[in-house]
Amino acid sequence: MSRPDQVNQGKSRTSKLVVPPTRPGRENGRMKIGTYDVWPPVVLAPMAGITNIGFRTLCREQGGGLFVSEMITSRALVERVPLTFQMIRFGEHETPRSIQLYGVDPAIIGRAARMIAEEDLADHIDLNFGCPVPKVTRRGGGAALPYKRNLLRAILREAVANAGSLPVTMKMRKGIDDDHLTYLEAGRIAVGEGVAAIALHARTARQHYGGTADWDAVRRLKEAVPEIPVLGNGDIWSADDALRMVAETGCDGVVIGRGCLGRPWLFRDLDRAFDGSPERARPTLGEVGAMMLRHAGLLCEVIGDERHGLADFRKHVGWYLKGFVVGADSRRALTSAGTLAEFAERVAELDAGQPWPDEADGPRGKSGERSKVALPHGWLDDPDDTAVPGAGAEDATSGG
Repeated sequence: MSRPDQVNQGKSRTSKLVVPPTRPGRENGRMKIGTYDVWPPVVLAPMAGITNIGFRTLCREQGGGLFVSEMITSRALVERVPLTFQMIRFGEHETPRSIQLYGVDPAIIGRAARMIAEEDLADHIDLNFGCPVPKVTRRGGGAALPYKRNLLRAILREAVANAGSLPVTMKMRKGIDDDHLTYLEAGRIAVGEGVAAIALHARTARQHYGGTADWDAVRRLKEAVPEIPVLGNGDIWSADDALRMVAETGCDGVVIGRGCLGRPWLFRDLDRAFDGSPERARPTLGEVGAMMLRHAGLLCEVIGDERHGLADFRKHVGWYLKGFVVGADSRRALTSAGTLAEFAERVAELDAGQPWPDEADGPRGKSGERSKVALPHGWLDDPDDTAVPGAGAEDATSGG
């Protein structure tokens, strides 16, 4: 069985991407976020329960870019909730260290940013204004918050002012729904407040993860805020999708979310694609199995217990095996293993020579639209209202 960093390379036709070196936010053709060169111009999106130190390590072994931690709440950080500090652990050689903060209170966000800077907790702060889940939006957070433009402005101002030399970026969606689009105004506010870069998931909160991402919105945002890097997110399932997004929208880089679930080698593909190589990974089932074993081992190491680490890995099994012919009994055996030794035995029983299936390419992860977006009562009445959402908007015990 091959090592997890030695996956088969298939040929596909791609053209070399030429990035203009004079584009704002670039130096020698490389994307700049603050003082950091990001090459390839790729960011791993924060994903709850996914982008812990183990998964980030696995992806970093495959390719370069910027790798962001799971989202944490600003209140949990300033109140020093132990779970939150576990979530922001970084590897010895992990640099730049990136934290994504969620918050609705400018003062608390400011305190959290100052804490990160003064205590050297990270090198980069990303602010979440894109989360579409009801428990967040119904309290005025995530993708709901940019509708309150002056509250957004106050949060960004406090974050940038307190972060010192650390770059502050933001990730957002197009808006609440098609009748309440906020991304262009939010982008201009961000530039005015000194935000270093903006990532746009080209869907509304109502779309959730359904429908098709509106890449034209990424283009419109880049045209509206040429002063700083804009990164596009949404429906990037392959390295060639990433090249196409940059070519079609003029954005400076891409954010990878669901596309890397069960496919950490996507970051190797992205490395090669942005350097002009047509080589793409097409791993056999045996090579995928080796990657699964490496991933499971990292989770056991991070969690400190094999049984709990393997339990956490269960959600990844279906993503890794998508498209392969693997029976239900084999899948159950993989998800029920209680030790790494047992898991390795189950992996060894897979048909190692089974080639990469074409049906494994394309969308992965949950999708589907919402009938409506859960919002606080009267949230849409006054976009200029600066009132901070009430109690419960940030649960300090959640860790994010």
